[in-house]
This record gives sequence, structure tokens and C-alpha cells, in this order.
Amino acid sequence: MSKQFMFDALRQAIDEEMLNNQRVFVLGEDIGHYGGSYKVTKDLHVKYGDLRILDTPIAENSFTGMAIGAAMTGLRPIVEGMNMSFLLLAFNQISNNAGMLRYTSGGNFSIPLVIRGPGGVGRQLGAEHSQRLEAYFQAIPGLKIVACSTPYNAKGLLKSAIRDDNPVIFFEHVLLYNLQEDLPDSEYFLPLDKAEIVREGNELTIITYSRMRYHVTQAVDVLMQEGYNPEVIDLISLKPIDIETVSKSIKKTHKVIIVEECMKTGGIGAELIAQINDHCFDYLDAPVIRLSSQDIPTPYNGTLEKATVIHPQQIIEAAKNLVGIKI
Repeated sequence: MSKQFMFDALRQAIDEEMLNNQRVFVLGEDIGHYGGSYKVTKDLHVKYGDLRILDTPIAENSFTGMAIGAAMTGLRPIVEGMNMSFLLLAFNQISNNAGMLRYTSGGNFSIPLVIRGPGGVGRQLGAEHSQRLEAYFQAIPGLKIVACSTPYNAKGLLKSAIRDDNPVIFFEHVLLYNLQEDLPDSEYFLPLDKAEIVREGNELTIITYSRMRYHVTQAVDVLMQEGYNPEVIDLISLKPIDIETVSKSIKKTHKVIIVEECMKTGGIGAELIAQINDHCFDYLDAPVIRLSSQDIPTPYNGTLEKATVIHPQQIIEAAKNLVGIKI
């Protein structure tokens, strides 16, 4: 075991998979000699050369299309979005090509492609650099969507994503790169379609993902001190949603809070509520509570930015209202 930052865990995953398979390569803006905006590809160009760690022009639509074409020919590209918001410029390529080509070619082509990079609300990055695109991509058929949340799951999930024969959108939160955790020295993989039970409990189910996992953890620490016993689930897989794990928890607790950084309207929480109603409606003792970001562009002003996202105190209050104040 050795303690690693999240950006190092991601770098190790890429390094190990590039060493294992010469068809794996990385492309994106400033990923080569500069090492990436968050140093996920630092020094990899020295080891693998400039054709496997490929610096691209500022042309997201073009290099994403090139990566999809490379995947069709049998290579395994990893596209780094310097900021995931920039990939809106490649939305056509991702939706009409990456998501559909396996189907529209009658299975003649597979698209083993990973699109990864930082997203979410940072610290005063402004509206265009603080977007949460998971809901944008969730409606696209043919994609898998993963949101890592710890150094451990970041490495195991990215290695699995690189080996998957389907296009995977891999979200890393901009404020989690400096998290540290002990990682195994031996190789490991994690499933792309499974949620993680962060804490077992029997009083209510709190479902979250990405950075909000840590806001939920802070809230749960307070709730436990006051005698509450919540179960916490980190979705990890945003598409497909692991409704089996979610359903099993709800059948035990009968109460649900969803905590997300995504926007409320049309967000991941909205889809999750729909699936919960489809599978678990008869087990609910109360309506599902959804704590989501405000439906506005993220302000640059720090105080206003903070007000747009959910914080631990709001989670604590929601849990108490749902379960009932304990005396």
C-alpha cells in the first residue's frame, strides 16, 4: 500500500494500461510536454513518445472525431478534456458518432473510447468552467457514464474503462484531484456499473456521487452523533444506474435523500427518482427528497457560487425532517 493523490492514481491507471497495450494512447490539449492541466499525464510523453501522448490543437470537435475514428480501427484512445465543459464543442461527435456507431454499423465497429477530465463547480472558475455535464450526456444511447470520487475508485474504474469496448464518459471533479488515499501495490479493477455502499444504515438512504460524497460524509458524521443511522450510497455509475443496489437499500430504510451537484431540472437526481418510482414506489414511506444545485449559471462571485450548491447543513436538516427530530 502507498498513499497517492487522485491525480497520481489516474496517472498510474493510464500508465499501466499503456504499458499493457500498445493500442492505448492519449490525446488532448496540453497533455504532453505540459503534463495536463491537473498533471494526470505528467512525464508520460517521455516514456511513450509524442505519438502516444498526443498534444492537439484547441479543436475539440476535430480531435474527438479523430479519436472515434481511431477507436473504429482498433485503437483505444483516451481523450482528455482540459475542462469537460469544452466537450460541448464535440457534442455532435460524442452523440451522433461515439454513441451510435456500434448500432448503426450493425455491430461491425466497436468504439473502445474513454473521454475523461475535470468538471463540476470549482472555486470561482466562472459559469462556463463550472458546468456539470453528466445530465447532458445521460440521454445519449450507447454511452457509459462514470463519476469517480476517491483515489482508489478513480484508478480501478479508469483501468476498467480503458479496457471496455464501449465509449465511456469518465468524470473527475476539479476539487478532488488532491485527495490522498492508500492504494494497493497490486493491480486491481472496479466494475463500471456498480454503486458503492459507503456506509450501511437502516434509517434512511442517502444517494450521492462525486464531490457531494464528502458533503454527505460530513453531514452523516453529525447525524450519527445525534443518534441517526443513515445508509450512504455513492452511485459511481451514472449510466447505467445501479438500481439493484439502490432498491435493496430502499427496501430496508423506506426513506431516500438524493444529494447531487447536478442541476435540479433534468439532472441525475430526476432520472434516479423516476427509476425509484418504477422499482420501489411501494416501499417508500415518504416522497424522495432531492437536494440539487440551483438552476442558474454558476456565479463567479465566491459567496454566490457557494449558495448555488448543496452543503452539509442542508443535508442534516433534510435528514432530520425526513426521519423526524430525535429527542
